[in-house]
Amino acid sequence: MDNLIYFDYAATAPVRPEAIKAMMDALGQFGNPSSRYGYARRAAQRVKEDREAVAAAFGCSPSELFFTSCGTEGDNWALRRGAELNRRRGRHIITTAVEHAAVLETCRDLERQGYEVTYLKPDRAGRISPEQLAAALRADTALVSMMLVNNETGVIFPVEDCVKAVKAFDPAILFHCDAVQGFLKTPRPLVRLGADLVAVSGHKIGAPKGIGALYVKKGVRLRPLLTGGGQEEGLRSGTEATAQIAAFAAAVRAGAADQTRLERAAAVKEYTLSKLKEALPRLEVISAGDAPHICAVTLPGYKSEVVVRVLGDRGVCVSSGSACHKGRPSHVFAAMNLPKPWLDGALRLSFSADSTREEADALVSALRDAADSLFTTLS
Repeated sequence: MDNLIYFDYAATAPVRPEAIKAMMDALGQFGNPSSRYGYARRAAQRVKEDREAVAAAFGCSPSELFFTSCGTEGDNWALRRGAELNRRRGRHIITTAVEHAAVLETCRDLERQGYEVTYLKPDRAGRISPEQLAAALRADTALVSMMLVNNETGVIFPVEDCVKAVKAFDPAILFHCDAVQGFLKTPRPLVRLGADLVAVSGHKIGAPKGIGALYVKKGVRLRPLLTGGGQEEGLRSGTEATAQIAAFAAAVRAGAADQTRLERAAAVKEYTLSKLKEALPRLEVISAGDAPHICAVTLPGYKSEVVVRVLGDRGVCVSSGSACHKGRPSHVFAAMNLPKPWLDGALRLSFSADSTREEADALVSALRDAADSLFTTLS
């Protein structure tokens, strides 16, 4: 990333060298893990070892972990099949108004199929409380879905406490967690959340795009999202993506071995926010973020899409929200009831353990120059 000042790690991260090497090795050993001869069995053994590595980072049994193509697939699988599994219990689903589109759009599709969905709205700080969730539970609630780390504010949701509240109301209600932004970005293994279903994605942690995983708690009997040759214990058919799986496991091993990664990212984030407030008195912090790698700020009176474009022309990469919005206004910031000038000027900054203070200084300088040169809309 020569000459690139990158603060959009929540959108995607560069592929780690360890992941590239593992992927190239796996591409060279091209055997199909489902075949029966020795060369193929070696490929199957490698997939087994890679599954064990990712499961260890989850804190779960390898038999509870299923590889997917991405976080969106995991979310879709969990929501669609989870709702179906509990359909005799009821057709009520609870989620939050600030989930990723992979959850929200799936819930809207389930509404078209006759489900009723309650969307919990956050407070001005972007938070949802266990009490708020508990108050929304009903006798016909079949499924709850709540993300671990919001991808635009960095707020960590109290998933563990929310799971306890749901299970105290009725243990039969399924709980799904989109942990795409929380995997290896929060200190506790994901299995400790207590959720029944947890989806993650590889490209947020230095694996290539096109690989993810879904944790399915033992005893939860989801139907397959994909049917065919019976791979992944019959739950996700299709020839195993051995190279992506190898790279995912390598990225997980490397990330888990880096004991100070969270502290380093958090330190640069804190430094960046401090310098931004010094250099740009009009800048407001929407959320400093509980997670070490995401925060949100705003320049009221400016248009964030213009600021992002101007910064991009200088080789500085930030975003105005989730990459999946594709330029549309952020539903997360809107749900927080921010004033319109704040919504217009909102920017998401996201960091990694490799982010530096020198890069932060370059970001601050570029953003100050952009603010000075742009004509404000004063909306």
